[in-house]
Amino acid sequence: MGEDPERATVSPEISAEVSPRTSLLLRLLEERSPAARVLRARPPVDRPVEETVRFPFLAIVGQTEMKLALVLALINPAIGGVLLMGARGTGKTTAVRGLLDLLPPVERSLCPYGCEPEAAYTLGFHMICKDCARKLGLGEPITAPDRMRLIELPLNARLEDVIGGLDEQAAIEGKVRIRRGILAQADQNVLYVDEVNLLDPEIANAILDAAALGRYTVRRGPLAATYRARLILIASMNPEEGPLRPQIHDRFGLRVVVRGLTDPRDRLEVYRRVRLFRTNPYALVAQWAQETAAAAAEIAEARQRLPRVDIPPELEQEAMGWIHRLGIESSRAEVALLEAARAYAAADGRETVTREDLQAVAPMALRQRRSAFIAAFIAQQEKEDEEIRAVIQDRARPPRRRRRA
Repeated sequence: MGEDPERATVSPEISAEVSPRTSLLLRLLEERSPAARVLRARPPVDRPVEETVRFPFLAIVGQTEMKLALVLALINPAIGGVLLMGARGTGKTTAVRGLLDLLPPVERSLCPYGCEPEAAYTLGFHMICKDCARKLGLGEPITAPDRMRLIELPLNARLEDVIGGLDEQAAIEGKVRIRRGILAQADQNVLYVDEVNLLDPEIANAILDAAALGRYTVRRGPLAATYRARLILIASMNPEEGPLRPQIHDRFGLRVVVRGLTDPRDRLEVYRRVRLFRTNPYALVAQWAQETAAAAAEIAEARQRLPRVDIPPELEQEAMGWIHRLGIESSRAEVALLEAARAYAAADGRETVTREDLQAVAPMALRQRRSAFIAAFIAQQEKEDEEIRAVIQDRARPPRRRRRA
């Protein structure tokens, strides 16, 4: 009746022979089932996860094309995102996470409704809420500079997690409203999708449509909400795990084939840097801190310079000629090529695109855009169209009269 339930889990032999321990670890090892006692003695504390130290983006050995594509996407979101394709262990995810130290600042709305001054000045003050209209009338800002964020899509994300759904907490309180999804949280941020070739088709379509339009609408019964999704989409995949649908493949502006390093000296340098990062990550970060800060400042300056960068008409025509000779059907090819060239010039501190800029970004913008199936399909359709024209244009020969029996 009076037995202590906490001591009921302790072995009599151990309690008799072993003196009381001051070490929690030793007590846990000596007792049979101490979980209940430990939980009662030390209630769980909700501690936030500390920010993880990231491998410096610039410390990645080699992989120049991959790093260039990611930086160009940060400078010019109009490129349409980046797709990294390569075997596992080639540094794709490490490079994307390293971008967090290079993300430039953006102007973010201070209003819970997301009001922005461009909407008021372009479409009228009726396009923003009354509070923001009042602030603009008084000359007060409704936006503030904020750092871009890196949003990673969880591998087990559901469609409702991505686009949003009914707010369960509000439903408990008797209210009905739609909560924001991952796409809304990724507005003016970078959204990273790992293993995009294994993504559920519905989720992939929702992400691609939102990235292309810059907004999306959620409908749940009579409720509907529209959110901005002006995001920079970066995805990675391992071709060994399965192909990517052509519809998804075409939506990415730049495509990078990430290959393993072939020079033994480079591979040895990778090992040394990884070893240093595992033993003392802060030491490696400190070694590259100055270069990282300088690169982040240059990316921010390039974004401000980008609106002033122009492409000479003769270079536009030359780029169109490249696409025509390659037989590329998708019009996204010229968008990615020309916008990447503008970003490349802005990163180099210039306001005029040169032929060298186009040549530097052309492989990333134009590779894997041709389709043998589409080429054969169009050739077959052209042959059929010729036969149709031959029949409908043959009007010179009168129809034959049937003989009476």
